[in-house]
Amino acid sequence: MSEAVPKERATFGRHERLTKDLEFQRAFERRKTASDGVLVVFAVENGLGRARLGLSVGRRKIARATARNRFKRLVREAFRLNKEKLPKGVDLVVVPREPAPTFSAVQGSLVRLARDAARRLAPRG
Repeated sequence: MSEAVPKERATFGRHERLTKDLEFQRAFERRKTASDGVLVVFAVENGLGRARLGLSVGRRKIARATARNRFKRLVREAFRLNKEKLPKGVDLVVVPREPAPTFSAVQGSLVRLARDAARRLAPRG
């Protein structure tokens, strides 16, 4: 009988988060974005071997605190479950476009838009 090899735990640790204002400003100033009807994703190189996530959810877009917190939980969970599909070495700042997206919409958009935004970071030619 063969033993099952345990998969690496899908976690979302502090080292995978953007925490400083300067990190967010770098992403917004670089203006390499991708968007759809659900999310806007800003991307900037981070010089690390992993993707990091930042969330920018304003009261103007999503008025109720419970809805803002739900959105943030959805995006964090989508990031956690799809880390291996996201581009490495990129900081991603996610902004909502839709006030109440579903988890499947967020999950699909995050992966697709992160790849698109990271592709725009690459030099042409």
